[in-house]
Amino acid sequence: MEWLTADVIDGATAGEAAQQLAAENDADVIGFAPDEANGFPGYRVEIETRYTVGDSIIPGTESQPALARATAVIAPRCDFSASADPDDVVELDCDGESVEVDPGDFRPGDLPDASVLFSVYLAE
Repeated sequence: MEWLTADVIDGATAGEAAQQLAAENDADVIGFAPDEANGFPGYRVEIETRYTVGDSIIPGTESQPALARATAVIAPRCDFSASADPDDVVELDCDGESVEVDPGDFRPGDLPDASVLFSVYLAE
């Protein structure tokens, strides 16, 4: 059940998602790397806008693009009993929502949406 700790998350799709979100906001990802915050794995992303800042109270910045960086972390929402036998049905408590995983009859489609299992938030 180590997948519940988010330690095995593949960054390939995270990078694609970061680029898509940046593009939707008229920006480009100029830096992307695995990171950690508060003991949780995550990704540090740096973006640059495709447009300039424009009129600003800071002199000399009107013709510069905006830069931003942040670390998004992936934290598990679920707990389970340390004495749970991984060969038997395991009951997860995901922030009050009960999820059962039966390793003898497991199909990935049986799992709830990833948002039930994990929380993603900006740490910095």
